[in-house]
Amino acid sequence: MTESTPVRSTTPRETPRQVRPRTEGWTQKVDAEGKPLLQFAAPKKGMPPAHLADMTPEQRVEKVKALGLPGFRAGQLEKHYFQHYTSDPAQMTDLPASGREELVHEMLPNLLTEVRRLETDRGDTIKFLWKLHDGALVESVLMRYPGRITLCVSSQAGCGMNCPFCATGQAGLTRNMSAAEIVEQVVRANRLIAEGGLGDPRRVGHDDERVTNIVFMGMGEPLANYNRVMQAVRTMVDKKHGLGMSARGITVSTVGLVPAINKLAAEDIPVTFALSLHAPDDHLRDEMIPINSRWKVDEALDAARGYFDKTGRRVSIEYALIKDMNDHAWRADLLASKLNERGRGWVHVNPIPLNPTPGSVWTASEPAVQNEFVRRLNEAGIPTTLRDTRGKEIDGACGQLVATEEDREVAASVAIEA
Repeated sequence: MTESTPVRSTTPRETPRQVRPRTEGWTQKVDAEGKPLLQFAAPKKGMPPAHLADMTPEQRVEKVKALGLPGFRAGQLEKHYFQHYTSDPAQMTDLPASGREELVHEMLPNLLTEVRRLETDRGDTIKFLWKLHDGALVESVLMRYPGRITLCVSSQAGCGMNCPFCATGQAGLTRNMSAAEIVEQVVRANRLIAEGGLGDPRRVGHDDERVTNIVFMGMGEPLANYNRVMQAVRTMVDKKHGLGMSARGITVSTVGLVPAINKLAAEDIPVTFALSLHAPDDHLRDEMIPINSRWKVDEALDAARGYFDKTGRRVSIEYALIKDMNDHAWRADLLASKLNERGRGWVHVNPIPLNPTPGSVWTASEPAVQNEFVRRLNEAGIPTTLRDTRGKEIDGACGQLVATEEDREVAASVAIEA
């Protein structure tokens, strides 16, 4: 090191304003020791009826045969559901009229009842509130961007990770969603797009628009519902028996379940992996992200680097910038140092201004502060892009998805579709 080489400090030279994580307007669930409660196991509740998207292609054929029909009917059902986005027997005229409704009811039972939808961004962002078979409520958000259409899907009803700044975590975990309930969010979004619900497809030059990108950033911790999420992903990327999407267009996010990250790396499905970090130091992250009590920052980053080593897919680091809590310049330096210690070219940082939730005592960083945070990361050689915040006006942005009291009141008046 020469005398002219700038020295970057990774600790504060003077004490900046430091806001500590706390809750307001709700009580955080704690365990017997008074620590934030983590719910890994979903409560034992009845799962939805078995659906074609819950089965392997072979199981679909066997189920159709068990219903007294030739196995090739399974392929016809797949085409109607995954390519034409329909579960309506009346539209399946290639199936025999006799017994058609019974077959469709058995193979494609209704899973989601739309309670309501909210729109913003001139119709380019739509938030759906869905009622599941048991009355549980989940949300998904559809967003049109130039050249792509992204759907933010839920993987659990509620969430058991108990992060105090996330509206979803305030409600706790109701249950895991089935693979088919996850896939159905995509199919229903594609149906809406095909019907012109996201704007006239002709304005973008073609009539076969559909969801191109999936982000598992809706309700729930995806890796806490690992098997069903991966089954849903396999169905999404299956070109012969599923939706035929690109794995590279699917992002699986986690707050840091290290064993599950390692398992995901071994799946041989090149999805994009995103780690919701939010703090580079254990002292703060222990308070912000309760899972950090199990697996510390360095362990999560090691697992993230391992994902890159195994798949060659660049990892995303998600970082919600919260005023006076985690947006200090020295934390940007520390984050850059920790990422660079693990090599270059393996990671991209996505800071996003916090989307405040009802009752929250926190707010987004000041523009000058967030710009300095981003500048320091980029200057240190870490590719960093401030993320677009879509859907704030309809509480559809990251960390805002939660079934409100108003949602529950509206849902109570909506009958579950048979």
